[in-house]
Amino acid sequence: MQSSLLPDEAPEAAVLAASSALHGTPGHRDELRGFLTGSPGAAGPLDLAPVWERFFNANGTAGWLDLAARLARVQRRVREDGATYNVYAEGGDSARSWPLELLPLLITPQEWTRIEAGVKQRARLLDAVLSDIYGEQDLLHDGFLPPSLVLAHPQYLRPMHGVKPAGGRWLQMVAFDLARRPDGQWRVVGHRSQAPSGLGYLLENRLIIGQQFPEAFRELKVQRVASAFRALMDGLLRVSPGGERSRVALLTPGPRNETYFEHVFLARYLGVTLVEGSDLTVRHQKVYLKTLHGLERVHVLLRRVDDEWLDPLELRGDSALGVPGLVQAVRAGEVVVANAPGAGVLESPGLSAFWPGVARRVLDEELLLPAHTSWWCGEASVWAANRRKLREFVIVPTFSPSAVTKSFAPVMASELDAEALRQWEARIDADPAAHTLMAPARPSELPVWRAGRLEPRPVVVRVYAMSDGEGGWCVLPGGLTRVANRRDADGQGSGGTDAYLSMQSGSASTDTWVLTEGKVDATTLLPRPLEPAELADWRRVITSRAAENLFWLGRYTERAENSVRLARLTLEALPAGSTGVLQVMHALLVRHGMIPAVVPLPAHPSGQAARVFERTLIHAMGDPRAGASIAFNLQALRGCAEALRERLSTEHWGLIKHLSELFSRQLTAIEAREGHEPLSDVLGVLNQAALHLAAITGAQTDRMTRDDGWRLLSVARQIERLDMLANALATGIKAGLADTDDGFALLLGLFDSTITYRAQFQARREVPPLLHLVVLDTDNPRSLAWVARTLRERLRKLSRHDPVWADQIVRVLPRPEDWSLETLSTRDADGRYTALLDALQTCCTSVLGLSNEISRHLFSHVGPADRTVWQ
Repeated sequence: MQSSLLPDEAPEAAVLAASSALHGTPGHRDELRGFLTGSPGAAGPLDLAPVWERFFNANGTAGWLDLAARLARVQRRVREDGATYNVYAEGGDSARSWPLELLPLLITPQEWTRIEAGVKQRARLLDAVLSDIYGEQDLLHDGFLPPSLVLAHPQYLRPMHGVKPAGGRWLQMVAFDLARRPDGQWRVVGHRSQAPSGLGYLLENRLIIGQQFPEAFRELKVQRVASAFRALMDGLLRVSPGGERSRVALLTPGPRNETYFEHVFLARYLGVTLVEGSDLTVRHQKVYLKTLHGLERVHVLLRRVDDEWLDPLELRGDSALGVPGLVQAVRAGEVVVANAPGAGVLESPGLSAFWPGVARRVLDEELLLPAHTSWWCGEASVWAANRRKLREFVIVPTFSPSAVTKSFAPVMASELDAEALRQWEARIDADPAAHTLMAPARPSELPVWRAGRLEPRPVVVRVYAMSDGEGGWCVLPGGLTRVANRRDADGQGSGGTDAYLSMQSGSASTDTWVLTEGKVDATTLLPRPLEPAELADWRRVITSRAAENLFWLGRYTERAENSVRLARLTLEALPAGSTGVLQVMHALLVRHGMIPAVVPLPAHPSGQAARVFERTLIHAMGDPRAGASIAFNLQALRGCAEALRERLSTEHWGLIKHLSELFSRQLTAIEAREGHEPLSDVLGVLNQAALHLAAITGAQTDRMTRDDGWRLLSVARQIERLDMLANALATGIKAGLADTDDGFALLLGLFDSTITYRAQFQARREVPPLLHLVVLDTDNPRSLAWVARTLRERLRKLSRHDPVWADQIVRVLPRPEDWSLETLSTRDADGRYTALLDALQTCCTSVLGLSNEISRHLFSHVGPADRTVWQ
């Protein structure tokens, strides 16, 4: 049937775009046309499957011409959202933008009915199998599952044998990777049972792609996904020991994990607390969250940490990602871990051929959704039967890597030469149980937009099933569709989801639209309405780890501002600065670690020595390995922000990320220019960094909730500010800068108060007005009095639950607003400002002690037993 999308009068560009999309790889099914490419009777180049004809008709004829612009909007939205995925296969550890393709995968209602039924059945099967292999083990005793395949798996956790998880459910969520075969049928090519990933990215894909084709989204009646997440949360609460009032947390390995973005995104969407292992502790077989105000019970952990890393006491002793005692808490039924530890054993591809027999035994049913052909070489007869046909398979590892098992990347045997094939035969002979053979999948192909045209790419879709806590399952109407990063040149297709359709191998993703003929589900994740009484004491929980990161986020922000200001003032002073000014700047740079003490101050502001000093400073401030350089402070700032993604706005995080990447890159480019005087360009980079830091400060001041976490961030900034300003003023006064024009101007510049001073005192160069503005003026946010007073106020609010401690630490802080201006501005017999210098020294000493006390009391929680959070 000729598509009505392309009438005779359609623009030539549209026709070309359409036809270029329809040259799929022979042997693969074409999603756009619904035919096997290269088969007899296949459609013409402009014929579309009915569902795709409806899709493009809904978008209008111009839909073909607008694909490039829509893809650009998709990519811009991904960058704006900060969606990232770290691809270790590329040889680096920096995150790349989440790769999202434009056209969604469309699944008709009839297809989805079959998929949904098959996925539910397999989810029931996997939960029952886990219950058996960690319980009676009838499947092993009766030969339905090989003991050497199950018990030898490194993720079969013997500490879990005999355990009955809370609510009797082993699995709360399971994911199945499905590929459409050339015959049009969907088959299971793998599943994920220990910590299925991708739900956060699925949500991101839906939010972005749905906005690009709003007309088609409505016209095709795309089913919403919120009902499945609601089923997941309801199911977790049903089996939780805490019932409906349970605290649910999402356990993440941390910011260095490749999918950390989705952990943050999913935690926000579900409204649960994002935690790392160090945030939790086990007391009396119960799991608690360590917070600024003590321990709070956690009843449910939705984990993203793999099995063996969950508990260093009973599993891997070198794990820093888990919680000591967690397995015992699961054993006691005091916490629900979703999914239960030990679920990873089911992911072995070697089990694939056994599932039909197991289904007949456990469920008394035939599997509705067939699996991809797979053979475990641990059975001698299987390996003997397939040895001569090895070229027809992909060789995949049976087990995940561990201390006793080895893993390897999947190998397409058809691509091996004769010698390599013999080597693999010998390798399998030596350890047949470690190898599994899978037939090439030949998944269907979906078009992607590349360089002005559509090109086909193989796709695999991950479908998620959620337990309702009562033995039933809800299948999320959609999925995470992965798109290969290249076409399959030989037509063999993927040897499973880990061949070249793995995100780690650089593949992309797209949205998955499940169409419905009935009413679109309007379920939301909005919880029940809160009663006024419940809101009276409502507060946001702040974990001790988050609190410490907020504290250092504040300190590194202030340090970065201070170091940028010092570097800028120094470089501006170098060409014509007096000896006194340069000596003070040198002392401040050394004190703040921006240059080594051995770097000499140039004797003259011009000449070779000055240029060497200038270049040394420029190089040092851009070196991220130097412990106090600008680049180091910016990287440390970014590290803290990464650990706080769930608390920071997208704009706030974007500013920090952009500045940390931009600063070093710009300085490196300037230094690489041979024979170029870099001073003016470097000052431009510093000015730009100062603007970015001002924006970051604005985000912290105006975009963050004024809870205890924000107060801690503010306290940290005031500690750094009081220390830096007091020391800078003392150093300048000792050097007599107040007696010279350029020295006086430098003091005002260090306090960022030049404009304010001139507005109040015009051209006066006198010590009393200077000290009034930078020491005593409680309206000036850069004065010592304002900083100290703000510090005291924030500390009292922060520690209102512990007023005794608050009074103790506030009592030792200075009160500059009570100091006498006459006393401070009076010289002694030797011409020194002794009273002023003593007062400034008090400021520096007090904030150093305050920083140590905050760390001891709020982060380490060292103190009386009734306030101890961890020991």
